[in-house]
Amino acid sequence: MEKRKDGFLIEKGAHEKDFIFGTRAVMEALHAHKDIDKILVNKELNNDLIKELLSQAKQERVPVVRVPEAKLNRITRKNHQGVVAHMSAIQYASIDNVITECFSKGVDPLILVLDRITDVRNFGAIARTAECAGVHAIVIPEKGAAQINSDAVKTSAGALNFLPVCRARNLHFMVKDLKKMGLKIISCTEKTERKMYDADYAVPTAIIMGSEEDGISDDLMELSDEFVSIPMAGHIESLNVSVASGVLIYEIIRQRSN
Repeated sequence: MEKRKDGFLIEKGAHEKDFIFGTRAVMEALHAHKDIDKILVNKELNNDLIKELLSQAKQERVPVVRVPEAKLNRITRKNHQGVVAHMSAIQYASIDNVITECFSKGVDPLILVLDRITDVRNFGAIARTAECAGVHAIVIPEKGAAQINSDAVKTSAGALNFLPVCRARNLHFMVKDLKKMGLKIISCTEKTERKMYDADYAVPTAIIMGSEEDGISDDLMELSDEFVSIPMAGHIESLNVSVASGVLIYEIIRQRSN
């Protein structure tokens, strides 16, 4: 928690430029097709205006999370009316457009799929490496992913201003679509003995990186064409996900450069 100038506590990382509040204000943002990460709504509210907001959010494919009023009060003590929208610091891209553009240029797409990476600093660090290495896009789920706010952009050293980020309502279906578009799906997991050096990345490829708590979801593992692991010679069994992403990305770049 952080203390604001007025003495109230505010959730760490929740800067006022990262959110808007009030039912009508959020509905106007939805109507204007603003990029919103998610909308928090007081779970006790169910009036007609809230129902209209929920319908509008569903139409715009913006995630809504029902929360206690206390959570909203930790974000702002102003008259939020039970509704707070976390704004995205970027404009989301279409994965179809990214893949089509790659193929039209004769380039093999390299897509990074992040399964439930919730730490903003990890996400920012991954984005920074991905942009520097020439990854064509990052794919994240609508729910269960780090909020792309000013902290994420700062941690990425501005990379998120240039790297396309695609948001999927359902990662399972998104990965299936990537397979249909001709991409090979490779999951990076410690559950295989096959090392990352043994895979062929000189084809259209999507790499899946999982959360540090649970790894890659079972349903995404089932969709994978190959599994690779990063060699570990020390006593620690795994790398931080942002470091692991960087190691694998640059192995791919090494192979593609030869």
